[in-house]
Amino acid sequence: MGDDRLDRAKEHYEQAVFGGDPDALTAAQDELDSLEADLALARGRILHARFLADRQEDPGELALFEHAVELYHRLGEVRGEAEACFWVGTFHQVVRGDGDTALPALERSYALAQQTGDALTMSYAVRHLGFHAMEQGQLDLARERMAESLRLRREIGFRPGVAAALLALAELSVQCGEPERARELLGEATAVAEECGARGTLRWIDAARAELDAAG
Repeated sequence: MGDDRLDRAKEHYEQAVFGGDPDALTAAQDELDSLEADLALARGRILHARFLADRQEDPGELALFEHAVELYHRLGEVRGEAEACFWVGTFHQVVRGDGDTALPALERSYALAQQTGDALTMSYAVRHLGFHAMEQGQLDLARERMAESLRLRREIGFRPGVAAALLALAELSVQCGEPERARELLGEATAVAEECGARGTLRWIDAARAELDAAG
């Protein structure tokens, strides 16, 4: 089943050609640009998932996310722009290991998501802002941001995300010299991940627990 935007673009084309309405061409272009932005974002996420699997950077990933940001911004689609900005920041932070370059995009993502009340994107952006704070040794700020991400995910019922947020707080607890608190958080993360079938997150939790046990 095709996207409604393709149908609307075709209708606008016919209005322009047969109905003599030149403004319909702009409307048609906007419909297609909106669809193109969604597609670029989706393709970029797939490339990011491939990177997480094989740790091989695909330079096309960043180009797709930046293209999505540009299109959403031109169209005034704030919600889409917030999500695309998050992925630009994530590319720099996770793929390139460059948190400082990621920071402005993550901050913009969070601000835009706040405007539209997009709690899910807010939870992602503030989570990665927490990672940046942790990298900078700002542990109190990191805890505050990661706790906010957890709260947002609990509020919207994003259970796999809750498990991942608990894992992040556990890793932060290790860095803060709180191994027992880390074990508690890992136990809670395990329960949530098992409940919602988040097998990938369970593997990360098991790895974190093994590392914690090895450290004594």
